[in-house]
Amino acid sequence: MNPAGLDTYLAVSALLFALGFLGVLLRRNTLVIYMCLELMLLASTLALVAFSKFQGTLDGAVFVFFILTIAAAEVAVGLAIIVALFRRRHTVSVEELNHLKH
Repeated sequence: MNPAGLDTYLAVSALLFALGFLGVLLRRNTLVIYMCLELMLLASTLALVAFSKFQGTLDGAVFVFFILTIAAAEVAVGLAIIVALFRRRHTVSVEELNHLKH
């Protein structure tokens, strides 16, 4: 069995990032857009871990640890904002949430 090389990890990371980017551009549901943003963040994390593995250092892994910590806080705040918007406007569609004031 041939182990995956750095280019394989980077290709998967680029594919995941592209899927997330397309999701952000094409979808109208705020929850789906939020999940696509998280997919983009995880794609960059995968690239950092791959670079760290193939460089033989722990710098990328430590950096990923901080990214995941901040991402956990971001998820809590982001979901709270989406839930608050849904309770106030009764929709999660981006097209109907285009007003900051009502």
